[in-house]
Amino acid sequence: MSRVIHFEIHASHPQPLIDYYSALFGWKFKQWGEVPYWVVETGAADQPGIDGGLVLRRGAPPGDSLPVSSFVCTVQVADLDDSLARSATLGGTLALPRMPIPGVGWLAYVKDPDGNLLGMMQPDTKAA
Repeated sequence: MSRVIHFEIHASHPQPLIDYYSALFGWKFKQWGEVPYWVVETGAADQPGIDGGLVLRRGAPPGDSLPVSSFVCTVQVADLDDSLARSATLGGTLALPRMPIPGVGWLAYVKDPDGNLLGMMQPDTKAA
């Protein structure tokens, strides 16, 4: 069985997205050599999850009011309401309001400042 091992965030202007994800989740970014590519460290190697990259976008950012047309990565957060508020303060917008996933937790989607869709999930087995 094949598993997801890496993700990429496409950025029209990298620094604002580096600032957004660093402030929202505490992720660390390190430019890879001289190319416009940044390695993203999302947490300790001995914890569940994957790392990724941030790459310069080639083309227009995603448009508003369009259906989801790509994979959506979902990040586990301790407090969904707090994470949604911080996302908004940092320039993100709400794409899908908080909703229960019964027996799993609370899910919401946001768009980062460049329009990339991102899920956030607060685990809660009592969500209904």
